Amino acid sequence: MSRQDSQHGAPDSYHHSLITSGPIIDCQLIPRGSNYIFLATISDEAGGQKVKAVYKPQEGEAPLWDFPTGTLYRREYAAYLVSQALGWDFVPLTVIRDGPYGTGSVQLFIDAVPGSNYFTLQDARKADFCRFFVFDCLVNNADRKAGHCLLDRKGHLWSVDHGITFHHMPKLRTVIQEFCGRPMPQELKRDLARLAGPLEPSGALRAELAGLLSQREIEALRGRLRWLLEAEILPLLDPYYSIPWPPV
Repeated sequence: MSRQDSQHGAPDSYHHSLITSGPIIDCQLIPRGSNYIFLATISDEAGGQKVKAVYKPQEGEAPLWDFPTGTLYRREYAAYLVSQALGWDFVPLTVIRDGPYGTGSVQLFIDAVPGSNYFTLQDARKADFCRFFVFDCLVNNADRKAGHCLLDRKGHLWSVDHGITFHHMPKLRTVIQEFCGRPMPQELKRDLARLAGPLEPSGALRAELAGLLSQREIEALRGRLRWLLEAEILPLLDPYYSIPWPPV
């Protein structure tokens, strides 16, 4: 498969350069949800290479009572940065850039297997979904629906839709409940430990997040990281309160 045909989310320099600065030559509204979301086609300067991306402009965000207005696109990018710092390649390449409707997040589109979601995949991909669950706990994901878990044509699992994350108050809502109360995998703890230094006041990741999240939110992230590093079991959740609606 040629590079221009591939819709893989790995952060290679070609895709990063293209979705960061390539002209958006088409932008079609995706009619779902409460926010304005677009499927964008991005071309290189010569017009020969194209990729599709999901464009979420700040101006298209619906106000939420519990999240600061106009910050969801930043949280999408912050989730990508944290996943990369962990070495967990499941959030598609995401950048912040200008588009036809102003500044927003632009994330490489995943050509998913139709009908694939957490409920259809959970039995076969338990280790992957345990990592998703720990990530949701870390970033305080308030909206982990089953349809936010995508399987691409190569068998890679992806995590999308991280706009309502990183609140300083507990907000975790996820359909991934099967790991509650189970032992914390030591290999995930080792990955989490990578974040401790970068999130220190002089750390590089903290500097990147400072332009995306409030200081209180960053400190809350550090607190959740400390808790996960000390935890022997994964957190227990209220199955009534902690599942988003609709679940898919």
